[in-house]
Amino acid sequence: MLCRNLLLVDIRIGITNSPREITFESAQTAAEVEALVAAGLEEGSHYIRLVDNKGKVFIVPSGSFSYIELGSESSRRVGFVA
Repeated sequence: MLCRNLLLVDIRIGITNSPREITFESAQTAAEVEALVAAGLEEGSHYIRLVDNKGKVFIVPSGSFSYIELGSESSRRVGFVA
């Protein structure tokens, strides 16, 4: 039996002057993502780098954020149960 629980947080990023948004799940906690984005904006960073739960990297220009929505952390079962 191989089974484990993963805590994933849903992230939605609205982009200025774009009708679409970026949506993905991350293994980082909501607090970690919030701290990363806040630090990037406070330091005047040109880009903010986020990683989803599959390792895909999102590099978003910090000046193009219209909003960032962090969903609640939810537990998801992954694996096989015999």
